[in-house]
Amino acid sequence: MAFLGIDVGTGGTRAVLVDEQGKVIASGVSEHAPFRSPHPGWAEQDPEDWWRAAQEAVRTALSTSGLAGHAVAAVGLTGQMHGAVLLDQEGRVLRPSLIWCDQRTGPQCDWLHQQIGRQRLIELTCNPALPNFTLTKLLWVRDHEPEVYRKIAHVLCPKDYVRYRLTGTYAIDVQEASGTLLLDVTHRRWSEEVARASGVETSWLPQLFESPEVCAHISEEAATRTGLLAGTPVVAGAGDQGAGAVGMGILQPGSVSATIGTSGVVFAATAAPTKDPEGRLHTFCHAVPGRWHVMGVTQAAGLSLRWLRDIIAPGASYDALTAEAEKTQPGSDGLLWAPYLLGERTPHLDSHATALFYGITATHTRGHLVRAVLEGVAYSLKDTLTLFAELGIPVKGIRLGGGGARGQLWRSIQASTYGLPCDVLEAEEGAAFGAALLAGTGAGAWQDTDAACAAAIRVAEQIAPDPEAAKIYADGYEVYRRLYPAIRSIRGEN
Repeated sequence: MAFLGIDVGTGGTRAVLVDEQGKVIASGVSEHAPFRSPHPGWAEQDPEDWWRAAQEAVRTALSTSGLAGHAVAAVGLTGQMHGAVLLDQEGRVLRPSLIWCDQRTGPQCDWLHQQIGRQRLIELTCNPALPNFTLTKLLWVRDHEPEVYRKIAHVLCPKDYVRYRLTGTYAIDVQEASGTLLLDVTHRRWSEEVARASGVETSWLPQLFESPEVCAHISEEAATRTGLLAGTPVVAGAGDQGAGAVGMGILQPGSVSATIGTSGVVFAATAAPTKDPEGRLHTFCHAVPGRWHVMGVTQAAGLSLRWLRDIIAPGASYDALTAEAEKTQPGSDGLLWAPYLLGERTPHLDSHATALFYGITATHTRGHLVRAVLEGVAYSLKDTLTLFAELGIPVKGIRLGGGGARGQLWRSIQASTYGLPCDVLEAEEGAAFGAALLAGTGAGAWQDTDAACAAAIRVAEQIAPDPEAAKIYADGYEVYRRLYPAIRSIRGEN
């Protein structure tokens, strides 16, 4: 018996097969076409490309494993959050999806705050209006493409569109729905007040489920296209951060992860919805029923390193660049990086923030630039830990995930910057792995998600902070925190 997790990411879709002991059997990956950016700050993808990639990834995973479709007991889905997939009455895509990093909806955020009240919106949804959230994207279409808006019959997030193509069912989990700005996060239900005030028809919204719940079954057509068995149960799953937290065992209060992918996320499980009155942290339902989580987001974490590589060393490997960075000292000899290539979410909530190298001198080398980027991203993620301390959110330990957990240098920089021991898992398989564990839980292989994680997740290494580096990074962080106010001042803002 195996469980399939499908992760509809930004760059591609990944399918992972996991057995009853939580071991990865096989995986498959299919890349997406690069997202389109017709104007600065815009980001769009074609949902049909996700469906194509999902089919390819599933077929590859099955072929690699040697398993037949009937060996898959259940399927779980995860993927990039916040995207707006707009469908007509027949389920046809009306326009390309505005995805998570699209920044065009500032005016719609302002309108929502005026219409509902910023504090009232936080009371209702635990979050303020941000350009990333699905609702603000809907409102942009209303304002700029009214002929499209009039045809909307269904609104889905990216992984839920792939579910629709797999099963014919419109469904969403409460964790993913938390990122739409249309969910009453405290009570885990759609907010009729927000929908009514924003003019969104509640009939457009898919049915809500808890993440491990079976919500649909593989259709005959999808079975033919993927190699799965028709009738295979599909659980609700979770957004990439929720499923990734399950895959890393971040389930109990006090457990925290720091994950560096294209963006960076610091994620903490909580027993109750913890609201930041200023809205600097996201408060969402957890993929674990009856629990919640808070998270801070750095928009351009791994993207910062990729951007730098493409500018100063096109085609170079990340290992080669970090080897150069290792030859430099902690603190990069005074060079600092503010990673605001896509604006910033936590803690600044500023879609217009811009990136900055500060302190460049003639003595700095390419290795210094690379190290400064690694350190600047770690400082940015530490901003979230600073907010956790301010709000009394416990942090008992940190687990590292994503690309930032794969290189020894970035691991050690993070441990020393955070000032806490950091765990690296034996097999950090990301959100697709967490989605597979949710599928296994829904299929009854494990009693609940806690039992699934206990069976499947093992720590490979713990990295302690280096005392000398920690002192340097503590001082560097205090200087780093002065960069954003300086950037605002240059823009003529207080």
